[in-house]
Amino acid sequence: MRLGGLSSLGLGMDALLAGRAGADARSTIGQPASFGRAKSCIVLFMFGAPAHQDSWDMKPDAPSEVRSEFSPIPSVVSGIPVCEHLPLLARHTSQLAQLRSVTHPDNTHTVAMHYMLTGVRHRRPRTNPQNAADDFPCFGAVANHVGGRDSVGGLPPGISLNAPANQVSANNHIFPGFFGGFLGPGADPLFISQHANDRSFSPFPPVDRPERLLDRQRLLSRLDGQVRLADRSSRVADLGEYYQQAMTLLTSPRARKAFDLGAEPRTLRDRYGQTPFGQGCLLARRLVESGVRLVTVNWERDDAFWDTHADNFNKHRKSLLPNLDRGFSALLEDIQQRGLLDDTLIVWLAEFGRTPKINAKAGRDHWAACNTVLLAGAGIPGGQVYGASDRQAAYPARDPVAPEDLSATIYHLLGIDPHQAIHSPDGRPVPLSNGELLSRVI
Repeated sequence: MRLGGLSSLGLGMDALLAGRAGADARSTIGQPASFGRAKSCIVLFMFGAPAHQDSWDMKPDAPSEVRSEFSPIPSVVSGIPVCEHLPLLARHTSQLAQLRSVTHPDNTHTVAMHYMLTGVRHRRPRTNPQNAADDFPCFGAVANHVGGRDSVGGLPPGISLNAPANQVSANNHIFPGFFGGFLGPGADPLFISQHANDRSFSPFPPVDRPERLLDRQRLLSRLDGQVRLADRSSRVADLGEYYQQAMTLLTSPRARKAFDLGAEPRTLRDRYGQTPFGQGCLLARRLVESGVRLVTVNWERDDAFWDTHADNFNKHRKSLLPNLDRGFSALLEDIQQRGLLDDTLIVWLAEFGRTPKINAKAGRDHWAACNTVLLAGAGIPGGQVYGASDRQAAYPARDPVAPEDLSATIYHLLGIDPHQAIHSPDGRPVPLSNGELLSRVI
């Protein structure tokens, strides 16, 4: 069983429950009414980084070396156009809050991913690091930690789709920002390696006779008691907890039901699109409907990658934008029709934007100085644009938003005090976020 993130490595349950009790005690005391409006969160991470000038923040009057080949089209909200290749999402701008002034200094994928998916700048920002034990935990890991890893019907609080732990990589360079970091591997989200659009999608092995598993568990418990007498190390205890959590997941009818995409009508599955992203969005809806706190849908590296250093416009036109348009719009429609939108925060983001100037290969390169992030649901007023970029979409012209501000807002809406401290490996209390709440947005 390679089910990552199903135990509490390095963290005693008493410490977890104590941390949760502290958070509960603070609850809504002194907090704005927006605190805790979201029961769950879906993070749509655009691995590789889309060109904001060719999607949401178009600049039709920019110089030719900057201007997109695409035309803006009107949306349902007057004065908020979108790219012509997002016609379905043009119908949903009334649900979206667009943050057009997101900015940070890191132009390397790895450290930028870490920054945007944790809200904390990497400790070694001028490197191209691999995942490390001193990284800050990602949003899903924090959901696991703060929630005490309480499962709902066998499902953990944090789940990550389209990004198995050993494949969030290029040439075995495993990227930071997707893991539990200094909270330990036990805080990792549950990674689902199989793409949800696979015809044989079934992330867990079949269990024909659950009673046999239970018999084995009882035998293991007896053997484990003997092993603990000989070896009292935390590793033995951790393996036992991994086993218990895996058993719970394997034998939980609710967990298996949540992952059963075959229960959905074919027409609905087609509406989302038969791609890893489209079916990942549908699975995310099923998971939050089943009580999962935070689901991350990662844009799969092999699913027409967003890192468009060359042939940017053809890639956006032919596959990237149509795939995004279909999956994201279907998620917004579906989750609203099921009455889940007010309780669910949806965050669409990437590690950075793309360069204003088009390069010699008709591509756009890395550009962290300005980017667009979208928020929806959780009572956030839609049909708004917060902040603005300059005339070339190069730098914020007003109201800059840092990744810290975004993380503080996500935690706040989930009912997690952004200033709540977690402890680093050396025992220092570290706040979840040093950002400012985007109170004018939410």
